[in-house]
Amino acid sequence: MYAVIALGGKQYRVRPGEKLTVDRLPHAEGDTFAPPVLMASDGDKTRLGDDLKGVTVSARVVEHTLGKKIHVMTYRPKQDSKRKIGHRSRLSLIEIERIKL
Repeated sequence: MYAVIALGGKQYRVRPGEKLTVDRLPHAEGDTFAPPVLMASDGDKTRLGDDLKGVTVSARVVEHTLGKKIHVMTYRPKQDSKRKIGHRSRLSLIEIERIKL
């Protein structure tokens, strides 16, 4: 059994009990929410579009974290111009609790 959900402009294929790292969500740690479902399948039947009425996915925010630091360096030769920039993405760890077909 799996479902395809949409979070932050991206699509994720999820199964019950799976943990995902996604872009930061507006929910607090420990909150349960229902992301939009785009597709669901239980192995022998796939549901799309109008068939998705009644299909829900329940997800819980486990924690909010920061991603790995990324260093960006810009350099212009012969102009004595250098610039170093760092960036850390804000992420949320979520756990898929159940998929109700």
